Amino acid sequence: MENAQKKPRIEVRTPPEVKQLLKEAAKLNHQSVSEFLLHNGLAAAALVLADRRQFLLDDAQWATFAEALEARQKPRPRLERLLSESGVFD
Repeated sequence: MENAQKKPRIEVRTPPEVKQLLKEAAKLNHQSVSEFLLHNGLAAAALVLADRRQFLLDDAQWATFAEALEARQKPRPRLERLLSESGVFD
């Protein structure tokens, strides 16, 4: 017999009415509650992460963004001095 690795388990505590709602939704999708939660949880996680990892711009927004990135910055002598001084850990 092969030594099958067990997958980590995620447990969720919920009121009975929430569990019933999830069971009904899963049944309508021909899924188990676990499959339903996993599928929809992954979709929600992807949206949350995408919102923080990428952003989409139309052509006009991209032009404005690129212009801001390429613009010359005004001199900041105090910041330059701060960054050129030895720090506490140097």
